[in-house]
Amino acid sequence: MIKKKRLATGALGLLAAVVCGLSAPAVAVADEPDQPDRESPKVELVLDVSGSMRARDVDGMSRMAAAKQAFNEVLDAAPDEIRLGIRTLGATYPGKDRETGCLDSKQLYPVGRVDRTEAKAAVATLRPTGWTPIGLALRGASKDLAGGDATRRIVLITDGEDSCGQPDPCDVARELAAQGTHLVVDTLGLTLDRKVREQLSCIAEATGGTYTAVQHTDQLSTRIKQLVRRSADTPVQTPTAVQGAEECATAPVLGAGLYNDREGFGEHRWYRVRVAPGQELRASASVGADRAVDPDYGVLLRAVSQRGRELVRGSEAGSGRTDVISTGLRYPVAEGREVEDDTPRTVCLELSQSFSAPASVKRTPGLPVELSVNIVDAGDPPGDVAAFGLGRGWVLLAVLTVTGLLVGLVWGWLARWRVTVWRTN
Repeated sequence: MIKKKRLATGALGLLAAVVCGLSAPAVAVADEPDQPDRESPKVELVLDVSGSMRARDVDGMSRMAAAKQAFNEVLDAAPDEIRLGIRTLGATYPGKDRETGCLDSKQLYPVGRVDRTEAKAAVATLRPTGWTPIGLALRGASKDLAGGDATRRIVLITDGEDSCGQPDPCDVARELAAQGTHLVVDTLGLTLDRKVREQLSCIAEATGGTYTAVQHTDQLSTRIKQLVRRSADTPVQTPTAVQGAEECATAPVLGAGLYNDREGFGEHRWYRVRVAPGQELRASASVGADRAVDPDYGVLLRAVSQRGRELVRGSEAGSGRTDVISTGLRYPVAEGREVEDDTPRTVCLELSQSFSAPASVKRTPGLPVELSVNIVDAGDPPGDVAAFGLGRGWVLLAVLTVTGLLVGLVWGWLARWRVTVWRTN
């Protein structure tokens, strides 16, 4: 009955909107200001051109040749709305002086509208040469992409870990993430080496990006194309500032969206969300460690009723160095048979964390918190049979039991018959 009411209400609402739209004067539309166009996203491909890229282990080609081929395909397929640039590392200095080699990173093609012929010509000149200053290249790429409020993405393609150490690539990635400038770093590794995988995963995770191990040319090309297109498809979502309360009764009411807050060490914050019957609350929380913290920490997100009864919880714990720790929960509000309305239920969300820090560490402002709230239609309720725990598996269990009994009886009869025949013979 509730679902029918929803469908009827939605249909009437849609009809009313159409009628109002048709009857509204045309001048009302003309008087509205034009919506500003979204700024074109910016992407920079950062390519490792160090000496190890000479290795011939990618479909019989050198790693450098495979990267060039992939770049040409990516340039041909790049969407027109993307502003694309290329930066290299280890492309110019062939010597053994570490200090000089670790400064070897330059922009090969500026970030902007792509002239495919010019960009391909620049890529064709590259030869495997020097060192692998990944941290330096990431900082350079961030500067290349600076300015404006567009989404920004760095795609790093390398076959080895940083050979310089300073600046540490993971530390640089954390710095970029802390700037809050919509910058994501995705990493692609041309080798399955464990240390390389760990470092590239660290870089990607710090900025919300992805790490991919690549062993074939077509994989490399396809993955870069996906990441470039993703920049065009992913809009910028800026979190809404909110301040949690010390108790549920005075907590702010949140709708679906992304929110940020600050929470002191060991503090508890409360928020409220209204969920209608037939809907499901999905919430997640992340607490960032933007300063030195003690080992052993955790984060807890609880959904609690207004009477204080815990409904569901999500928790995560860790130890050692970290940048962010996250957890989440799901809570569906069932449609009771006796309920004849869609009155939303208030669910209280309690976010707490157990971070601590040495006395020398500054306490204010609190640790950065990001809270994501989503409300979706709940799935169909399970059938009555599922209440037993095995769902419709009871039917299968009964069939298997009967079948096993019959097979056992037949097998026993055959065995007895064979023994009788053997004795007779």
